[in-house]
Amino acid sequence: MNPDVAADLKELTTTLESIEAVADLPRLRSEIADLEDQAGQPDLWNEPAAAQKVTSRLAHAQGDLRRLEDLRRRLEDLPVLYELAEDEGDEAAGADADAERAKLREDISALEVRTLLSGQYDQREAMVTIRSGAGGVDAADFAEMLLRMYLRWAEQHNYSTEVYDTSYAEEAGIKSATFQVHAPYAYGTLSVEQGTHRLVRISPFDNQGRRQTSFADVEVLPVVEQDDAVEIDEKDLRVDVYRSSGPGGQGVNTTDSAVRLTHLPTGIVVSCQNERSQIQNKASAMLVLQAKLLARRQEEQRAEMDALKDNTSASWGNQMRSYVLHPYQMVKDLRTEYEVNNPAAVLDGAIDGFIEAGIRWRRGASTN
Repeated sequence: MNPDVAADLKELTTTLESIEAVADLPRLRSEIADLEDQAGQPDLWNEPAAAQKVTSRLAHAQGDLRRLEDLRRRLEDLPVLYELAEDEGDEAAGADADAERAKLREDISALEVRTLLSGQYDQREAMVTIRSGAGGVDAADFAEMLLRMYLRWAEQHNYSTEVYDTSYAEEAGIKSATFQVHAPYAYGTLSVEQGTHRLVRISPFDNQGRRQTSFADVEVLPVVEQDDAVEIDEKDLRVDVYRSSGPGGQGVNTTDSAVRLTHLPTGIVVSCQNERSQIQNKASAMLVLQAKLLARRQEEQRAEMDALKDNTSASWGNQMRSYVLHPYQMVKDLRTEYEVNNPAAVLDGAIDGFIEAGIRWRRGASTN
């Protein structure tokens, strides 16, 4: 075997072993067995929320194990592929082995990123809010483009999502939207997407065809769990109900089922209109409010720690990514310098490269 190929395979083996060690395969198999036992209980669905959590966690744990076992199998098959190609003098087979090695390196690198997610809340599900910024109708349209981008990304990874609230703009696009990504490590993965996104293009809403720059903000929060729930006193809440609406003012239903919660001590406002009943919408809105209050508590704790340490942490800055559709085609992350020249693919959900680069960048910034 070519010495360079042998060295590369050795490096891939070392990387995969480190991933397997972090994943703790014996523990993962034990967890799967325990979850399978829970999922087989006849009274599981007596509590639908708890049952869904068990089945979701089981599916993701099984998926993690399958990915690791598949990578191990492919890595062990590669030397055999090279040996057969050399023995038979088959250049096409050698090229196929090279292609598989390149793809395997890409897949192992993607999985390695998961091992860098070790923050306090990284393994949680994610609550994502997108808001249009400066730029008028173009900004509202851009916010809707980002919403579709993240929902497509989740769909491509088989992550279920739940949209809690969408506030539509008058002419086109959205003012804001909040949705949850139901997947382990969704928060740690998507947290690097937080910040201001910038779009440059010829505005489809400008009859003179001028170039327009618009902005949208992305906020990513960890979903609150019982052990860290922030207590909310009912007297600190103002609850408003109103009729749900869709694009163009079309009625979604005919009752005042949408709910807006205002947390009086902090001024935080959240709303939900995706459910049919007022009670369900209030419960969903409370979940979003809990996530926002937890994030505020985290910020206060970080500020206290920074004051004690008397230093400044790595700043992500305000504007973190540019999407340029004119006069050239490019999407570039301003923190990591990662860029691609296919904005259409990115806006269709192909953002894994940006996410992986962001996670590696954050880890590097935190250790400097």
